[in-house]
Amino acid sequence: MRADRLLSLVMLLQTRGKMTTQSLADELDVSRRTILRDIDALSGASIPIYADGGHGGGVALDENYRVTLTGLKEAEIRSLFISGNNQLLKDVGLGAAAESSLLKLAAALPNAYQPSVDYIRQRIHIDPLWWWHNPEPLPFWDDLQRAVYDDLCIRMIYENYDGDVSERAVEPYSLVAKSGLWYLIARREGDFRTYRVARIHSIEVLATRFHRQPDFDLASYWNEHVQQFAQDMTEYAFTLRLHNNRLNFVRWLAPGRVRIAEPEDEQGWLTVDVHMESVELAKMLVFGLGKEAVVINPPELQEAVLQTARDLLER
Repeated sequence: MRADRLLSLVMLLQTRGKMTTQSLADELDVSRRTILRDIDALSGASIPIYADGGHGGGVALDENYRVTLTGLKEAEIRSLFISGNNQLLKDVGLGAAAESSLLKLAAALPNAYQPSVDYIRQRIHIDPLWWWHNPEPLPFWDDLQRAVYDDLCIRMIYENYDGDVSERAVEPYSLVAKSGLWYLIARREGDFRTYRVARIHSIEVLATRFHRQPDFDLASYWNEHVQQFAQDMTEYAFTLRLHNNRLNFVRWLAPGRVRIAEPEDEQGWLTVDVHMESVELAKMLVFGLGKEAVVINPPELQEAVLQTARDLLER
């Protein structure tokens, strides 16, 4: 609807400041000509919006103009008040601020929308933490946050996936929480890298400041990193003949990485393609399934399982 788009346009300008008409068009998935018509419509409705031409120009709102909460729709209000665990915000010192902001937002809502707040809180709860979460902060956590906020270089002792421990000097750009685990995005020797915070043994905040790359975008970097990580971590593919009562178990161990290749037969067996990180983890899965699974492909996994079984029998 056009009214929704006009409100979205105003909110974009209010939160981001001056934007080009092309940026607005891309954001709202319309043509640049449509944005120009929308600007005329808003101006005609006495919204203090103006446009500058030429290099560095764009569309902007008067800095003293603000949209009130009466423009929110009920579904948008519900999305803001979905009950969630704010432990991650507490980790970065924003837990109390988050609770206070929601309280103020609820108080500012029109009376007609007040029932929606409790309605959604009692029906949906999002918990971003993994089942086992260490509530104790790391001893260097405050220093790490300070380095990220103030663009200060750090020297850290880090243990990689293989257990090797080394000293590294990095430029700490960002902190990202994934399933309750914190990751540090840092630049080292010209390249961006991702470090699990729990593997950092200690850090030293240096007096040296670094200059952020102006084109670095945290959301874009993380999305690309997640996609690449998923590809790297699911590079080993194999096929199993599996009894149907073990399908949920396999899906639980490898969520999103199990595909049914052949449907269940009369005896309750089906064929599945599975992707895991390595042949070692594939072997562990096969041994865990026991007689309720048969390795179809590749032959190297069949041989690896047989050889491990022989080694166990010899011992």
